Amino acid sequence: MCIFSTQYLLLSLILCPNLVTMSTGEHKLYLTGASGLLGRAIFKKFQQEGWNVYGTAFSRVNKDLHKVDITQESELSNSIKEFHPDIIIHTAAERFPDKVDKNPEGAKKLNVEATRHLCNVAKAHNIPVIYISTDYVFDGKAAPYSVDATPNPVNLYGETKLQGEKETLGASADNIVLRVPVLYGPVESLNESAVTVLFSVLKDTNKAAQVSNFERRNPSHVNDIATVCHQLSTARIVKKQAGISGIFHWCGDEVMTKYEMIEHMSDVFTMPMAHVQWVVDIGDKPGVVRPYDTRLDKTRLKALGFGQHTPFKSGIEEACAPFY
Repeated sequence: MCIFSTQYLLLSLILCPNLVTMSTGEHKLYLTGASGLLGRAIFKKFQQEGWNVYGTAFSRVNKDLHKVDITQESELSNSIKEFHPDIIIHTAAERFPDKVDKNPEGAKKLNVEATRHLCNVAKAHNIPVIYISTDYVFDGKAAPYSVDATPNPVNLYGETKLQGEKETLGASADNIVLRVPVLYGPVESLNESAVTVLFSVLKDTNKAAQVSNFERRNPSHVNDIATVCHQLSTARIVKKQAGISGIFHWCGDEVMTKYEMIEHMSDVFTMPMAHVQWVVDIGDKPGVVRPYDTRLDKTRLKALGFGQHTPFKSGIEEACAPFY
């Protein structure tokens, strides 16, 4: 019987080379916000690495995604139970501070309440969660911030994301919080990212513009964050590596203001920027208060050998070229 079984297996492998994949099973990711800037990069990265990805979206659903209103606990719970993922990455959020201030209840519902529901469902099924958070949980007065630095958000957006962190870690000590800064990458429109939207300012040479040369930022390419998410997921799910839980930080290596970002764009595309004026005194400027310097200490991820950095000039050229 054993000899027959072995011969049958060898014959099956010749006739059906995918049998190994089917027998070992593929790893499964449940991804919220899969239609967003970061979500698209994560979806693509994990699919390229052979994962089965269940991507959710709400207003921008396409043929590869599933329409799920994650603010509705029943929809969220049913889709997770049906898919049975190995891990969940939660990117869906209201991430624009001005929009959060205009609709605080809606932002709380998405950034906090939906996170609570998701983490409770995940806990019930013993599924780890990676929650994508932000550098805006800090006040910007004492950079660089380590993973154990005390958060002190200065705006409502930062507060809702910090509450989301608490929901995530409170549901299970095995969950992960990944804090990242302002993101950019392949965008569907320039205003999809707070970085690429600056290219619109540069392009409009007929309109004088004032741009902040005050707040310091570490813009990060979404492909880099997707790589970190894959590294964390692989270490946790595939390699069963210990210590892959709690808070992690990642950000780009280059520090620059919004005005300096435009300077780089001007260099890359050889475009004039005489119409752009830098400003520092923003004390009386209307709008959401933003922290000065939120640089994140990446020591914990680097110690694991994780992370990658896309140089800003090459990354921004790729992102903005379709709109040049």
